[in-house]
Parts: sequence; structure tokens; C-alpha cells
Amino acid sequence: MKNWLKNFFFIFVLLILISSLFSFSGKDYLGKIKEISLSELVKQINDNKVTSIVVSGNNLEILLQDGSKEKASKESDTSLSTSLKNFGVSDLSLQKLDLSEKTPSGFMVILTNFVPIIFPFILVGVFIWFMMRQAQKGQSQVFTFGSTKARLFYNPNGKNKLTFDDVGGLTEAKVELKEIVEFLKNPKKFLSIGAKIPRGVLLVGPPGSGKTLIARAVANEAGVPFFSISGSEFVEMFVGVGAARVRDTFRVAKKQAPAILFIDELDAIGRHRGAGLGGGHDEREQTLNQILVEMDGFDKQTSVIVVAATNRPDILDPALLRPGRFDRRVVLEHPDIKDRIKILNIHSKNKPLDKGVNLKTIAERTPGFSGADLENLLNEAAILAARHNKKSISQQDLSDSIEKVLLGPERKSRILSKKEKEISAYHEAGHALVAARLPHTDPIHKISIIARGMAAGYTLKLPTEDKHFHSKSEFISDLSILLGGYAAEKIVFNEITTGASNDLERATELARELITKYGMSDSLGPVTFGKREELVFLGREIHEDRNYSEKIAAKIDEEISKLVKNAFKTAGEVLAKDKKLLVKIAQVLIKQETIEKEEFEKLVGKRKKD
Repeated sequence: MKNWLKNFFFIFVLLILISSLFSFSGKDYLGKIKEISLSELVKQINDNKVTSIVVSGNNLEILLQDGSKEKASKESDTSLSTSLKNFGVSDLSLQKLDLSEKTPSGFMVILTNFVPIIFPFILVGVFIWFMMRQAQKGQSQVFTFGSTKARLFYNPNGKNKLTFDDVGGLTEAKVELKEIVEFLKNPKKFLSIGAKIPRGVLLVGPPGSGKTLIARAVANEAGVPFFSISGSEFVEMFVGVGAARVRDTFRVAKKQAPAILFIDELDAIGRHRGAGLGGGHDEREQTLNQILVEMDGFDKQTSVIVVAATNRPDILDPALLRPGRFDRRVVLEHPDIKDRIKILNIHSKNKPLDKGVNLKTIAERTPGFSGADLENLLNEAAILAARHNKKSISQQDLSDSIEKVLLGPERKSRILSKKEKEISAYHEAGHALVAARLPHTDPIHKISIIARGMAAGYTLKLPTEDKHFHSKSEFISDLSILLGGYAAEKIVFNEITTGASNDLERATELARELITKYGMSDSLGPVTFGKREELVFLGREIHEDRNYSEKIAAKIDEEISKLVKNAFKTAGEVLAKDKKLLVKIAQVLIKQETIEKEEFEKLVGKRKKD
């Protein structure tokens, strides 16, 4: 459609130009000139007012003694001198005149006489050619419909090549992938000893962990062509197109061997077969079958390695993961504090930072952030600095960007009433005070009653170090912290509001996971209950397969209620004991809306180590 409009516009402009040319050829070059009759011309000649006359066909261009110009028309079948004599001009007056004749060029004769006849035929011919060209293009698209959509990235001599040094963290993943690089550089070293390099490498990790990034780094380190395609680009609404594109993709990759074929979001076509309608004739399943055949059909000497990325390895078909296909799995996790420092250093290279900026502090305050989150954090800090017309990024800009990434932008337009502001202050003070007094909790970094995102206020607590395991004591303390705001409202106002609804929801869900997922119930014992499955037929839906009886279900409900009530009781006891301090924290919040870590520690005292 775009090409059709482009061609139509071209023809339209061409017609305008030709029409302008015809119009120009028929115009008088003298512009707006007074036109007189032949009798008036004769009178002027007899009065010796005319200097010269130029004859162009039947048109007369007249130059007067005063330098002005006029125009007239003569009889078509008679010469100018004859016409003038017939109108009474003397021979003497004619001899004084400078008479000349302008002969039109051959091109203008052809243009004015032949083009009006030929042009309609040319126009019809152009229209027929245009229609046939569009039809041929449509036919060619039909024949190339099953061709690969893979994009080739190959720049062996490029200055800005992405290498392993440009990817922060992922130390273990780099070690695994360096073997792939070495095989692509020197395959004889492995083949001569009888070793067989994995034909498929599956990169598994949460979103933003750097799966695509490190795949590009592998291709650049090895110096081989890198073909990239998304799993969703294989499948179309027409049956068989996906399988045809798979065949063409592998064919093109084999021609460029040694090469890397990268399939992003493999779970788009690699889901477990037989999970939906359509059976074996489903287009997605046909595409998956073709991938299985192509990967298993590689011979020992084929130097094409398939690298795929997914964040859902649990739903992949088992045939994809067997030896001979994706038999090597490289796990990419969220970076720890050392890796976060490296990532922040990499992404801050092209950003001007103040001299006092400490990226280690930012890394300590961002546990659980992925590489993409850290890149976004620095970008938000740069935007914030530019918004305030700064020339460099300060530590405060980076700290504010953390809260923006975690909770959303400040909603300064959301103005609370005096009563709502007081309720919000006591609510957040309750969370913070419970967290400060209970063991096995993370330190408070900031308390605020400035609305961010959907929250009217927030209490930001962050761990001092990266954690990989959590104890039951930590979960019990977290339950009490979640109910600290609810308990504070109950103690101070003897009333509860809807502000605690999200806290109650999270507390209930955490208590349920303690019992059914982690087996931390004293009465039910070390047993997990229920099997969660994801259904995606008519929209995303979480389905739980209940592998327990109604009696056990009742006990689970009792245990959840018991955990939540005990947590509420603990929070209430802590706040009742330190009610004066609760009021003090809330009053400071009402006055200045924000309390930072240092000021909070002055109010509640230094935190004791667990």
C-alpha cells in the first residue's frame, strides 16, 4: 500500500509538470502587456510612435518609442506588411519600422503539435505498466512468504563491538560460553579428540538479566555471523509457513557457517505439545516439530550453534531439552552487589557524574535489580538531572531514580486532606517502628507520605546484603511489618481505613505461601499443598490443582488465619509499648513528609544486629 501511494504520487507530480509545460508554452512571455487592435497599431505607426515589431505566428510584439511594449494580432492568411498597407500605412512608415519574425524551435513545434496526441497513449501505457508491476510484486511476495525473517549482524572490524568486557557480571555464564567461542574459532581442537560441542545453548534467566546481550557478545568474541530472530516471527496464521521459515533460517545459517543462530523468546514456539486445541495440526506445533528435526539433523562437522533465550524453561517441550538439541543450559541470575557495581560503571561511561557520586551506595540500595533495571535507573537519573537544568548527575538524582523505578513517579498533584495526611503518617510510622523493633528485619532507608504510583505513602526497607535464603523467623517478622500500619490505625484512631487493603492482601498471600509452598506450618508439617499451572488458552489464568482433601483445606485456612492474627498481635504490642515514639515519628512525617535513614535512626536509636 505504501509503494502504491508512492508511485501514484510520482505520476501525479509528473502530470502536473507536463500540464505546466503546456501552459508555459502557450503563454505570452511578455507578461501583462496591453493588447491593441490592428487599426490602433496603424495609427501609431503613422504617428511614428512604433520602433519595432516582432512577428511570432499571428502574434505581434510591439516596442514603442517611449520603451513601453504592446501586443496585437494580425490576419492569419496575410503577411504583416500587406495587412498594414491594406489599413493605410505608407511605404515610408513601413521602411522606418524594424520588422522581424520569430520562428518557433523544432522542439516547441513537436511539443505543441504532437505531444497532445501521443500523451494520452503514454499515460495509458504507464498505468498498465504500473498495474502489472504491482501484480508481479504481489506474486513475488507469495513465493517469499516462507523465507526467513532472521537478521544478520556481522561486523568483524567494527570499532564498537560488544564483547564480554562490556557485559557486567554473569561470571559463570561467561565461563560456559567461552567454550562456545573457542569451538567456533578452533573446531578442529575439539573434533580431533572426539569431543562434540553442544548444538544448542539455552540461556535461562528472568527478564532483563542480559540474555540477548551476552548472545551478541558471544558472536562478536568468536568473530562469526550472528543471525537473530524472535520465536514469534516464525508463526503466521497460515499453516506451514512457520515450518518453512524454520527450514529457510537453518539453510541460510548453514551457508554462513561457522555462525550463531539466536532465537529470542523460545517459549513462543517451544511450549509443551498437546497442551491446547488443534492437536498435531496446530501451526505452532508444526513449527516446533521442524525445529526439532533441523537441530537433530546437524552432522558432527556443522559449525552452526543455536543459542536460544527464555524466562520460562518450565513450559518448554521436553524434546527441546534432550541431548543433541538444547542440552546445555546457562542460567543467568540477578547480579549481586559486585556485579551491580560493574554494571553501573559500564552504563555510566557516557554520562557525566558529579565527583561525589558513589556507585557502590547505589548498588547497595538496589538488591534484586536486573541489568536492564540498572540501565533504566541511570537513564532516569539523567532525565531527572536534565529536567533541573543540571550539567551532571548527582547522588541525589540517582537516589530519587531508585524510588521512581521501584514505586513510580511522585504524584504531587494528589493532595491529601489534613485528616488523610495524618492517617497516612501514622500508617507509615507503624510499618517503620515495627520493622525497627523486631529482629530478623531489613533496615529502614526512607519513610514518605508523598504519593508515588498507586501508593499514598511508602516505607522503603532494603537488605544490607544479597540474600538467597529466607528463614521462617524473617517471614514472621515481615508479616508483622505488613500489619504494622493496620495496627497503628487501630491503636491511634480506633478505626481502620481502606489504606491497609494492599498490606492485608500481601500478608495473606505470604502466610499462604509459608504453609502451602515452603512447608513451615507446625501443625501440618513439612508438606507442600497444591500444584499451580498456567493456562493461556483464553487469556492468562493461574489454575491450582488441589491435591489435598477438604479437611486439609480447612486446616490450611486455620493456619493462615492464625499466622495473620499472631502477626497483628505482635505489631500491636510493639506499637502500644512505644506509642509515644509512634506519635513522634508521625508528627515529623506530617511536618516534613519524608524521613531519611539517618534521621530515623536518631528517632528510634541504633539498630541492633540480629
